[in-house]
Amino acid sequence: MDLGLAGRVCVITGGGSGIGLETARMLRAEDAKVLLVARDAGQLADAAEGLDGGDEEVATLPLDVTEPDAGEQMLGAALEEFGGIDVLVNNAGVAHYRDLFEVPDEDWRHQYELNVMAPMRAMKAIAPVLAERGWGRIVNVCSTAAKRPSQTMPEYSVAKAAELSLSRLFADRYVRDGVMVNAVCPAAVHSEMWLEEGGLLDQQVEKSGAEDRDRALEELHAARPAGRLATVEEIAGAIVFLCSERASYVSGGAWSVDAGTVRVII
Repeated sequence: MDLGLAGRVCVITGGGSGIGLETARMLRAEDAKVLLVARDAGQLADAAEGLDGGDEEVATLPLDVTEPDAGEQMLGAALEEFGGIDVLVNNAGVAHYRDLFEVPDEDWRHQYELNVMAPMRAMKAIAPVLAERGWGRIVNVCSTAAKRPSQTMPEYSVAKAAELSLSRLFADRYVRDGVMVNAVCPAAVHSEMWLEEGGLLDQQVEKSGAEDRDRALEELHAARPAGRLATVEEIAGAIVFLCSERASYVSGGAWSVDAGTVRVII
């Protein structure tokens, strides 16, 4: 199936690893151009080197997306590198396992900055430009925790729920301009956020008292309806479809990509 993404310019935050990098890889397979955005310049360089394409197809922007002018910086970089912009994927994020009463105020604020203010600023900068061109796609990577709050990730859950509401606001605002804004809601994913040293898996080991990482991972798999975690490819596949020409009548969605982990019908 031709997704109609050839030549499209796609900006991806959190693009240095995990879901963001796999999304970039799939977009490049569709001959799209990608601008990878993340804080770590070295990680971005390695990520870009692993993608097919040269300087005319792949670019990087080391940036903390919570900076007040991050949206303008991403737009400016896309215009400078590729002369335009067609797609924005707001994917940057981080989570921690903690009890509701253990979360300090600054961490509540940080999650709000990262998951609400950062994508809001990016969309405010980029959505009007897409609207002027009469075509655009924005995908906000949220979480199943936005639909069913997690007692182990309270501040993350609340911020992701707010991001879903934000996503819908922009969807309603721009659908008549040909800009389709949607969200995806993954459950636990076999990615760096879960599996890297000190990540969510290690945090679960500490909180649950599991014997070791392997045992904790087995318990995670067993708790999922499909008997396993998602792969980054499975989440990225949904994102890329929503970025595509084929998603021309999809707006305001909050797609669960969780194999039925959250048992809701919306």
